[in-house]
Amino acid sequence: MKVFVTGGAGYIGSHITLELLEGGHTVTVYDDLSLGFKENVDKRAQFIEGSTLDKNYLKKSLVNEFDAVVHMAAFKAAGESMTDPAKYSQNNLNGTINLLNVMTELGIKDLIFSSTAAVYGYPNYLPVDEDHDLKPINFYGYTKLVIEQIMQWYADLMGLRYVALRYFNAAGYDIDGRIRCMEQNPANLLPIVMELASGRKESMEVFGDDYDTVDGTGVRDYIHVSDLATAHVKALDYLSRNKKSVTLNLATSEGYSVLEVIQKAEEISGQNITFDVVERRPGDPAELVATSKLAFDLLGWEPKNSSLETLLSSMWNIYKNE
Repeated sequence: MKVFVTGGAGYIGSHITLELLEGGHTVTVYDDLSLGFKENVDKRAQFIEGSTLDKNYLKKSLVNEFDAVVHMAAFKAAGESMTDPAKYSQNNLNGTINLLNVMTELGIKDLIFSSTAAVYGYPNYLPVDEDHDLKPINFYGYTKLVIEQIMQWYADLMGLRYVALRYFNAAGYDIDGRIRCMEQNPANLLPIVMELASGRKESMEVFGDDYDTVDGTGVRDYIHVSDLATAHVKALDYLSRNKKSVTLNLATSEGYSVLEVIQKAEEISGQNITFDVVERRPGDPAELVATSKLAFDLLGWEPKNSSLETLLSSMWNIYKNE
């Protein structure tokens, strides 16, 4: 299958590109390199530097009879989205609308979309499933929800077929070390902990230690990026076989606390990780875990590499040498 991957030079996108190639697909990566690295793109893939905001160039790049698109290109910093919503409207919304319109013009029907757990907002119950209320509490999550809704309209009106994959907390690196460029300015716990262990940062903040959890710190569901990548390949196969749109969680149903992450990182790295406990952040739930039963039932997918040991070990293999 010929697959076009927007944002394929990014952290998650490069792992998806690698998994597609390993599965025998022909891959073209389309990325403006605002967040990604060309060095992350496997040499077996064709690379095109371009933006989804440039509709004419996007169409020119897509015209070569692609079977499917994997859409990863987006800004994803939840905090920044609350202070610069125009940036997120322009890139996430306008870029995706350009892509959908070009796909429609060229007759490309199949789309795998990178969505997010941020569409759910504050959990009403655990584990979160796909029927949970959709009430995002940041603008980034809102842009992803709007795109899901637009895709449903395009499916009803234009014959689009899509799988929207709602990621929980992506972490880890390729087990074999084939992708080595680290994320730029990470805002998530595991890469921040790795920055401390490797000496790139001196200290970090833990937001609250008085939650009703195993040790008082927040609990989250972390999933290995290679497990995410596998799900995208299986989603392509699902669309090819079933010609039916679906929205799925990608998670593990198991949570780890902030302190558990820090302690395991110290154990793996042999380094002391310094942190300061500060007040809770508004809107942070005590615990957020999700079920991926639907992904298992429909795709035959389940996470293989998402233990805390594997997540952190695969990251330390990158951070200790860079």
